[in-house]
Amino acid sequence: MFWRSRVRALRAAGVLGMNARNTGCILDHNPRGRFPYVDSKRKMHELCREIGVPTPSLYAALLSHSALHRLPAILERHPDFVLKPDRGAGGRGILVITGRDGPNYVRHNGSLLAPEELRQHVSGILSGLFSLGGTEDEALVQQRVVPDPALSRISYQGTADIRVIVYRNEPVMAMLRLPTKASGGRANLHQGAIGAGVDIGSGVTHHAVLRDRRAEVHPDTGESVIGFRVPYWSDILEMSRRVSRAVGMGYIGADIVLDQARGPLLLEANARPGLAIQISNARGLCPELERVNAMKTEAVASGT
Repeated sequence: MFWRSRVRALRAAGVLGMNARNTGCILDHNPRGRFPYVDSKRKMHELCREIGVPTPSLYAALLSHSALHRLPAILERHPDFVLKPDRGAGGRGILVITGRDGPNYVRHNGSLLAPEELRQHVSGILSGLFSLGGTEDEALVQQRVVPDPALSRISYQGTADIRVIVYRNEPVMAMLRLPTKASGGRANLHQGAIGAGVDIGSGVTHHAVLRDRRAEVHPDTGESVIGFRVPYWSDILEMSRRVSRAVGMGYIGADIVLDQARGPLLLEANARPGLAIQISNARGLCPELERVNAMKTEAVASGT
């Protein structure tokens, strides 16, 4: 009885559930033939270059274990970089290198990594240790994003990012994901990052949660996470729309970071965005999806 009443309460609040997302959003609006564009970070990078959407520079792509002999020469040219699996998910396998200490590599948290350890990590990526389905993967060497200073006071060590849900080419909900000490400097809500809901119209944070509980201040910096105006907000929304149109999908999550020198950069797009963004915003997605459906229907009827 309690479970049924709970479900009814969530529906009344307009909360989009997993089954409704899978059937009404992903199956109905995301053609299977377009999934390779979002499941592969390299393909997404190439698509962004074609449509003029800024994205972190791709220094190299290692396609097989035989390419490992090129790794030292590639990394020698870049004092800082990011290593990531091409088809990874949930941030698994991503390694952020901020500098060097003699022959060793310095990670974002200050720990050191020996050259052989880094090579083993790349080998694990190529073997599919972090990829979707566990299949063999590619290892990407990418530009390290240096966070915009505006975000440093409400973020810990890592790089905050902005997730925008785009439905039928219209941004409908957004959140700012803020790394914490508990999350290991990663913008991952499940690992302890803060999710701050962002008002679509103004770009200002209005509600935040930490491990599904309401949060007012960042636990490590002590700064308020409410009332923060995200820089470049109109650019972020336009980038999200352009990527949605280019990939040909009607329901995606666009992940964008703010680089100190280059401004907003599209990090990746997700064809199966999670639903925790509703908790961060303290409201459900369903009313927003219905609003867009009505708007599209009206546009068709009026011939605009």
